[in-house]
Amino acid sequence: MRDYLTIKENFRFQRAYKRGKSFVSPALVTYVIKNNTNNLQIGITTSKKIGKAVQRNRCRRIIRAAFDELRPLVINGYDIVFVSRTKTPYVKSTDILCYMRKHLQQANVLKK
Repeated sequence: MRDYLTIKENFRFQRAYKRGKSFVSPALVTYVIKNNTNNLQIGITTSKKIGKAVQRNRCRRIIRAAFDELRPLVINGYDIVFVSRTKTPYVKSTDILCYMRKHLQQANVLKK
């Protein structure tokens, strides 16, 4: 069972896009913003530019699998939004994991 919450409300996504710190790589964009709770909340966005539903769902699965590996290291109290890019369906989850780890280290949300 996951010990983080999922962002479902549009205003939380918009807040992350507008006021959050962004980190970009060829296959993933990460937005990080501190929230007022002690919960970790993540959201995953895939647009129709990625492809049809099968490819978009694959992107979400890859991103979720990579985050599940990093979850024990992530500090609570943040909203994190992952946005897939056009390269995401064609890379492996280990590549996404490397990008994600780099982004979260730059954002200082990983435990030391």
